[in-house]
Amino acid sequence: MSSCQSGRLAGGLSRHRAGHPSRRQEHRTGRRPPPHSLSGEQAALLPQISRAVFRPMPAHLSAAELRHPTAAGSGQSSCRPQASVAPGAREAVLAGPALRPEGQLMRIGIVTGEYPPMQGGVGAYTAILARHLSATEDVRIFSTEAAHSADIPLTNTLRSWGYGSLRAVADWAQTNQLDVLNLQFQTAAFNMSPWVHFLPDVVHQVPVVTTFHDLRYPYLFPKAGPLRDWIVHHLAGASTGVIVTNHEDAIQVNYLPRHQLIPIGSNITNALPADYQPGEWRTRAGATESDFLLGYFGLINRSKGLDTLLNSLAQLRTNGVPARLLIIGGTTGSNDPTNAAYLKEIEQAINTLKLNDYIHRTGYIEDEMTVGSYLSACDAVVLPFTDGASFRRGSLMAAIHYGCPVVTTTPYVPIPEFVPGENMMFVPASDPEALTRALIDLHANPTLRARLHTGAASLAQHFDWQAISDAYIAFFHRVLEASA
Repeated sequence: MSSCQSGRLAGGLSRHRAGHPSRRQEHRTGRRPPPHSLSGEQAALLPQISRAVFRPMPAHLSAAELRHPTAAGSGQSSCRPQASVAPGAREAVLAGPALRPEGQLMRIGIVTGEYPPMQGGVGAYTAILARHLSATEDVRIFSTEAAHSADIPLTNTLRSWGYGSLRAVADWAQTNQLDVLNLQFQTAAFNMSPWVHFLPDVVHQVPVVTTFHDLRYPYLFPKAGPLRDWIVHHLAGASTGVIVTNHEDAIQVNYLPRHQLIPIGSNITNALPADYQPGEWRTRAGATESDFLLGYFGLINRSKGLDTLLNSLAQLRTNGVPARLLIIGGTTGSNDPTNAAYLKEIEQAINTLKLNDYIHRTGYIEDEMTVGSYLSACDAVVLPFTDGASFRRGSLMAAIHYGCPVVTTTPYVPIPEFVPGENMMFVPASDPEALTRALIDLHANPTLRARLHTGAASLAQHFDWQAISDAYIAFFHRVLEASA
């Protein structure tokens, strides 16, 4: 690192810590806008958003109420942290191409709509990432009152992600003198609130790096159409930097000046014990040694294609394959209200197809070792995503982590790391017949199962959490230098 680089970044950190606004580069200048046009009806919805997000504050509110809105209509947003002192002093450990003075820890604030003990992939991912980042940096978390942390300083007094949450986050960032704010974004994790899309417009004193867990969007406004795409791309364009977790989203943000693809890792990370016996776990799942045990892991969500898997299971039984299904987890999670309706459809399908005797459901499992033991006991893990295999799928990452033979759906974009027939098998999405044919082949070919196991175990190295943490730190350095 040159002395010039060191001086520039030191000055940038000093300005943030002193509470002065950073000179963030405006992405809008010279930026090619995303190719989305709005109809007259859709454009008419724009004032609904702008009025809701940037509406004048009521005249009767005091200055204190403006800084800390109460729960009335906007969510409680005082910033009293659950834990205000970082656990233990840490010496600085420089990771990657360090662009800060030696001994200066980067103060990272992470804003997330989901965090343990809340159920969901974004919360689990954020908790693991925060632990790895905190090994070398000063990390703080901001979430709702349902979140708790025993090891990372956490502000958890927010009740909802209404308008007041924007001001609450801005105050929290300034109070904690952050160097960089990382928004872990997925619309469902923020209860589909439109306000969070405007966080970079309100937080001016610190660079905002948004991690998009996917750029897709659930229901936001009726008849919104491209407006829903616009609001997500607004968040991307207003952010100082953007991290995406998959190839599909990387294509969509390549017009931005600072973006990075950083894959997610498995949310289930424990190694199997030395005395692990798969037969014991197959017995718990109601399977014998001769059964063809299929595993499904994760929340019940329409995009995961469990209905396709159920139809395929019925076809396998009809074709004489002794298939059984182990549903690991299989709850609706904490944030997506559509999951409950889909679960009812799944229950009805199980009854209609008369599959109850061939399915074992674990329910929610908190212990990682138990999840890993069940996954590793399966002859194959089947993940028939309706939108294709992707880096963004935590359940796929978990199956890869444990070296499971995986049958999933063909990616919508090329993913060089996924090699069909070597580290996983591909079938068309929403095609039970094609899935059945692939599983019949896999059942009859133990050599193929062994090859997929070896390939998945080798692929797992690509999603190492330490490498993910290092990539985050390097990207934060890049953003800070651009903002200094």
